[in-house]
Amino acid sequence: MKDSVQQAMKRLRLSGMAQAMEVRLQEASGNRLSHEEFLELVLQDELEVRTERLINRRVKAAAFRENKTLEDFDWQFNNTIKRKQFHDLAAGKYIRNAQDVLILGPPGTGKSHLVQALGYQAIKAGHTVLYRSIFDVVRDFMREDENDGAHRVLKKYLKPDLLIIDDMGMKQLPKRSGEYLFEVIMRRYENRSTIMTTNRPIEDWGKLIGDVPAATAILDRFLHKAVFITITGKSYRLKNQQQKKKQA
Repeated sequence: MKDSVQQAMKRLRLSGMAQAMEVRLQEASGNRLSHEEFLELVLQDELEVRTERLINRRVKAAAFRENKTLEDFDWQFNNTIKRKQFHDLAAGKYIRNAQDVLILGPPGTGKSHLVQALGYQAIKAGHTVLYRSIFDVVRDFMREDENDGAHRVLKKYLKPDLLIIDDMGMKQLPKRSGEYLFEVIMRRYENRSTIMTTNRPIEDWGKLIGDVPAATAILDRFLHKAVFITITGKSYRLKNQQQKKKQA
């Protein structure tokens, strides 16, 4: 390959094309590809590299606690979790319809794994995602409230196609948590999709956020068109602890 061609691809930032060019030239020669067939192949190489980079950037921006996939999930351990239900969600129709999802279940049953896997699948489908625990959400608003920057935080939470709020119910939240959460849910309602996980019945949310009217308003909007999934059964974390004890 000529140096001038390499330099041109470098200047045009066609790194995917440049990486595969030598192989494609040999393939074109060996298989007598037409100019159009060759061009299609090298353009596809470039698109694949750019898509991979975009996915990596969006995964980083999503701030997942861990990178999880549905393929990694142990579906055999707890048969109350319906694989089809989550694979249907992974198809992304709920995002296209700006529909919300609430997943209720005891601690350790895989809720965080599943929602992060759904977030990763959404990114692969071309969507933007933000993953935060409920404590992160409240801390973000409280910290910026002191600097009169709550509007910047709100913008951050309204922007992604999919917002995932994890760990609702782990412990009681600070004052004004209901105000912050209500503002996010109200503004995203019927505009963007939100997934929430909780280990406490929705009847307890008023106590959790210390504001029964706010909790009622939040749930009224959030559950209006939401997919509601209840998980029961054993804890994966306890299973792993028991396995470690046996191996010790």
